[in-house]
Amino acid sequence: MEKLQNFINGEYCAPINGAYIDNYEPATGNVYSLIPNSDEKDVALAVESAEKAFPIWSAMSNEERSEILIKLSDGIKNRMDEFVAAESRDNGKPLSLAAHVDIPRAISNFHFFATAITHFASESHYMVGEGVNYTLRKPIGIVGCISPWNLPLYLFSWKIAPALAAGNCVIAKPSEITPYTAYLLGKVAQEAGMPNGVLNILHGLGSSVGDAIVKHPKIKAISFTGGTKTGEYIAKTAAPMFKKLSLELGGKNPNIIFADCDFDEMLKTTLRSSFANQGQICLCGSRIFVERPLYEKFKTAFVEKVAKTTVSNPTDPKAILGAVVSKPHMEKVLSYVQLAKEEGGTILTGGEQVHLEVPYNNGYYLRPTVIEGLAYDCRTNQEEIFGPVVTITPFDTEEEVLIMANSTQYGLAATLWTTDLKRAHRMADKIDAGIVWVNAWLVRDLRTPFGGMKASGVGREGGEEALRFFTEPKNVYISY
Repeated sequence: MEKLQNFINGEYCAPINGAYIDNYEPATGNVYSLIPNSDEKDVALAVESAEKAFPIWSAMSNEERSEILIKLSDGIKNRMDEFVAAESRDNGKPLSLAAHVDIPRAISNFHFFATAITHFASESHYMVGEGVNYTLRKPIGIVGCISPWNLPLYLFSWKIAPALAAGNCVIAKPSEITPYTAYLLGKVAQEAGMPNGVLNILHGLGSSVGDAIVKHPKIKAISFTGGTKTGEYIAKTAAPMFKKLSLELGGKNPNIIFADCDFDEMLKTTLRSSFANQGQICLCGSRIFVERPLYEKFKTAFVEKVAKTTVSNPTDPKAILGAVVSKPHMEKVLSYVQLAKEEGGTILTGGEQVHLEVPYNNGYYLRPTVIEGLAYDCRTNQEEIFGPVVTITPFDTEEEVLIMANSTQYGLAATLWTTDLKRAHRMADKIDAGIVWVNAWLVRDLRTPFGGMKASGVGREGGEEALRFFTEPKNVYISY
């Protein structure tokens, strides 16, 4: 049984307490490796190494740091097959998804921020006849980056790449459910020539190592992606310590479809936006609202295609959906299907576990599920399920669908389908979401701000927003 290790001060090491937890393979339900269950002692050791490294790393020119991060990006690319296989096995997603989304986007994240930092400009403000102000952007110091299990390396790199590019040292915690590609990243950092102590990767439970990262007084900023309840706890804990916070939390995203849409393009994309990564993407459109004249046509075509979707083991080239990430998560998703029935919903397709043949007979597979007949404000339509479950609801007017779309505590993303340009602008302006896609879904330009409103989070990631978060502005005035 392989034992993963922490990556501290440029070296792999066992947890100080000697404790490990099981790492399950979602496709089979079997334990296939052991994960360090680190605690505050490991965090203290990582902080000590980061303190020594920070003067070296922050003193490098942007170009020098950029060169190392580009090597890191290339290092992942050179190990592409290894990273793809590890991500698929650890998460349960099809190999094709890991190969076309997760790992390529992680590579792009490191490359983007490696080059972005060389173009990151400060500001100056001239005061006529008096002097000039100019603004420096200084790295914060030691920062904590805590990432989720649904897109493990992709979202891990989304945080640590800008933090490192800006000159910070990082204490990073991947999800204890999907640690493997983060574990592999240490080797790539070594090969890229990153100074010891600049990037430290600690494994373990959120209640132990995650909590220790949030509470450590020398870690000056926390970037977290995960559940809203955990984000609430982090905010309560870190705010009194005056740490900078970036919290990317839950979503319950509306997919609004008007009758004048390009039907074929909409249908193809809605299948993806509903069930990509087994519905385990915070941007998935789990509430589908369809204008009434199109509702029956959409329902018939959508349910027919969803019912034919292949659910299989991640190595099956025909697999569209693989396994969900864990047994407890599978049980949570199924409990919401039961709740939907109790709330008066009708299961049009799916709603049950899929049992594959040996050796995948104990894996965590679910049939993609479509539900209709629910009130827009019921629990099923208000709470984040984070699985292959969507509801469909007809609407008559823009005003009606806006009330339904904006009714949840979340405000992360929305998708809008219409060929009416005025309506597109009008609706996009009124939807409570940090991201609105019109006639598309999951289009990512790394220069744009990413994040949500309301309980979907605090702050924005991406582009210069991320580089600003990981730096402190310092104004300097020179008198004439």
